[in-house]
Amino acid sequence: MKKGITVPIIDYNIFKIQMLNWANQFNIFCLLDNHQYNFFYPAFECLLGVGTKKSIIAQAGSAFEQLKKFSNDNQDWLFGHFGYDLKNEIENLQSDHIDNIGFADMHFFIPEIVIKLSLHEVTVYTDDEVSILEKIQSQPESLPGPPVNSVKIKSRISRQQYINDILKIKKHISRGDCYEINYCQEFFAGNIDVSPLWLYQQLSLVSPNPFAALYKVNDKFCVCASPERYLKKQGSKLLSQPIKGTSKRDLQNSLIDEKNKKYFQTSQKEKSENVTVVDLVRNDLHKICKRGSVQVDELLGIYSFPQVHQMISTVSGIVEIDIHWTDIIKATFPMGSMTGAPKNKVMQLIEKYEHTKRGLFSGAIGYVTPGHDFDFNVVIRSVFYNETNKYLSYSAGSGITYYSNPEKEYEECLLKIAAFTNILQK
Repeated sequence: MKKGITVPIIDYNIFKIQMLNWANQFNIFCLLDNHQYNFFYPAFECLLGVGTKKSIIAQAGSAFEQLKKFSNDNQDWLFGHFGYDLKNEIENLQSDHIDNIGFADMHFFIPEIVIKLSLHEVTVYTDDEVSILEKIQSQPESLPGPPVNSVKIKSRISRQQYINDILKIKKHISRGDCYEINYCQEFFAGNIDVSPLWLYQQLSLVSPNPFAALYKVNDKFCVCASPERYLKKQGSKLLSQPIKGTSKRDLQNSLIDEKNKKYFQTSQKEKSENVTVVDLVRNDLHKICKRGSVQVDELLGIYSFPQVHQMISTVSGIVEIDIHWTDIIKATFPMGSMTGAPKNKVMQLIEKYEHTKRGLFSGAIGYVTPGHDFDFNVVIRSVFYNETNKYLSYSAGSGITYYSNPEKEYEECLLKIAAFTNILQK
């Protein structure tokens, strides 16, 4: 891809709205948005891949080998996703639950246009940058409005069913089948007309997060407000930042908010969850990193977001020189924060006790540079929408340990989806 041109912009927020309106005319685009967070080593403030020169779509089976060949044959930018059910290729597993959204297990595309947007300038990479900029700046300065009809969000399972499932899972933990398991439940609405662009804007206003994304693949959308990085590669360095530990914000009362933040310091449950996942990440990185290079840069860091406080750790390592980037993903996927430990066993239990196929939820969305650096998020705090069958879905989960209280775990799920529900039902 050629060098591109960089021009100043007058108003970042207006330009971003115009850019989204312009991008939505394409069948495929992927927007990655840092929302001006500076403590997570972002490469870009805002990165957009639009249109398709070439693409690869694959289901679990030989997806990683197909992607490796595609990447080697096309030394270019890649945008796309890894779905959770690629686990069936990595391990001897299967997925039999319903999936009403329909993202492929893997999809990557070489964009026709790449745009890097910062607070004061924009850089466009394509064959006709000036024309693209003119088209973007001719777009409306507002996004489509909210749903006309009221939206009724339903739970896939009842509160009591959730509690019963947690009690069964805790029996597995008590007898030593596993140490921790990430158990998720789905919330959904059928027969709904909604603009994903409007939903993304609303979510950005109430819950901006550093690994947000708006991703369109034909009639399927992911509106993502993720606070979590799965894995970043820059040169030979790998960086993973798993999240385990959630506490409610109280923006009306600073004393309560600070108390909720300090809760992490005394919660053995939250600490043990995080440390378990850190060990999982370390073990995964050891498979592909130079001996002695894997280290924990920060353990049990506490970070505040608009809706919640989170406990985040940072693990890094130096990758072996002959490891292909697709093999790095295969060695570490799915991310430990969305499975638990030990991985293979808990993924079996997830399939047994959950009631919906995860699909893109708890997968990863991101980009790969022509030089095979990459950055991928964890697809959580996300709304999925199938425009054809008018089905909208979002899921939430938590890490279940021996110390878990089923009622409190249920409340944590509701806390994580509160922003979505409030936006859609207000």
